[in-house]
Amino acid sequence: MKVIKFGGTSLATGSKVKQALDIITADPQRRVVVVSAPGKRNATDIKVTDLLQKLADTVVDGLNTEKITTEIIGRYLEIAEYFGLDHTIIGYLHKHLQLIIHRNYINSEYLYAAFMAQGEFMNAQLIAKIMQHQGINAQFVSPRDLGMVVEGKPQATTILEESYDHIADFQLDPKEIIVVPGFFAYDQKGNITTFARGGSDITGSILARGFNVDLYENFTDVSSVYAVDPHIVAHPRAIRTLTYREMRELAYSGFSVFNHEAILPVINAGIRVNIKNTNDPAARGTFIAPTKDVNHHHHITGIAVNKNYIGLYLHRYLMNTEVGFTFRLLKILRKYSVSYEYLPSGIDDLTIVINKDQLTGHKKDSILTDIKAEVHPDQLEWFDDFAVMMVVGEGLYAQHDLLAKIMTCLADINIVPMMINEGASRISLMIGVHVAQADPAVRAIYELSTNHQDTNSTDL
Repeated sequence: MKVIKFGGTSLATGSKVKQALDIITADPQRRVVVVSAPGKRNATDIKVTDLLQKLADTVVDGLNTEKITTEIIGRYLEIAEYFGLDHTIIGYLHKHLQLIIHRNYINSEYLYAAFMAQGEFMNAQLIAKIMQHQGINAQFVSPRDLGMVVEGKPQATTILEESYDHIADFQLDPKEIIVVPGFFAYDQKGNITTFARGGSDITGSILARGFNVDLYENFTDVSSVYAVDPHIVAHPRAIRTLTYREMRELAYSGFSVFNHEAILPVINAGIRVNIKNTNDPAARGTFIAPTKDVNHHHHITGIAVNKNYIGLYLHRYLMNTEVGFTFRLLKILRKYSVSYEYLPSGIDDLTIVINKDQLTGHKKDSILTDIKAEVHPDQLEWFDDFAVMMVVGEGLYAQHDLLAKIMTCLADINIVPMMINEGASRISLMIGVHVAQADPAVRAIYELSTNHQDTNSTDL
């Protein structure tokens, strides 16, 4: 049995949904279907999830919701009419969305979580009806029906271990396909909460482990995971097989094709993931598997870059002699609910690398004020001109002169790294550069990698 998940782009229009249904029915093993909210129909379009966020903003501001509600329901109406469905299901979805709008919530965080979840909920309802209309034995199944229970923040929730037993106990008809909305679940008090953005990948992974399937197929709009972003390097090498560790490092550092948190449930069960293209379902795609099952280890498997960082540089003499110095800094970050990504340091200075998305409002100024009062630095400043490249490969440590070669290829194009850090796992190398230098640096290292790959690589 397989779990199969479709991303928002794969379900954006009626014709796209038809394409997805053809893929589902082409393999009788595809019996658990996870769906995202409809994505963009074209480059200038708006995702339904983003429309729902606008709707939530409108409700919070106490404004009229009719226009935005009509636009959201119109996306589902367009798909329903493509398949010739009557408007019964659309009437149900409209009524359901009105109930969400007028419901009372604990606070604004729970309100936003509930609104953001509706894209997947309504799409799963609609697609189940479409499948039934076409004579396919299918039913909508909610996360509550499956016993998925979560805990944590309303918009960054995590699955409880007991959920896997509940999913395993679900009575799955051997002749039926179930359609499950991705991205959200319910906490122990019955509140709707969502996983991190891109959380439909997480739902698929949870169900793959819970049902103990043979394969988790994740359909998106690319045929493979590529060694680098195709926007940086034209026609880069497709990665045929990745280890869990490699995918997690690359996804966390900028590869958007698969959510880095989604790897965790399948890691525990040893389930393979196959990234495939909805527009080219016959293509092999990229497999993600346990390290023991991968028969090749490139020195450099992939290079990711993330330009959404900011650095907080601190200098103070004799910093290294003060016990608990870093702990005091991290307590201040915790006060403002800010986590750090990297923390390279020297004797008298350190840099805290933070994702910019966390520094909303006046947090930057407040953090500076608190740090100055707490540790009295000689120098303290933010710098925005900061990008992080992550060079990843299970075989990275096997070539002892690879770091020297990377530094040489960067020096050849006049790039001096701002910081360098090798991960404890020894499969990743973090290099900080100025934002304007990030793309040239990626291209240089990629060119180096194409000249230093194993010649005897084999597939799973």
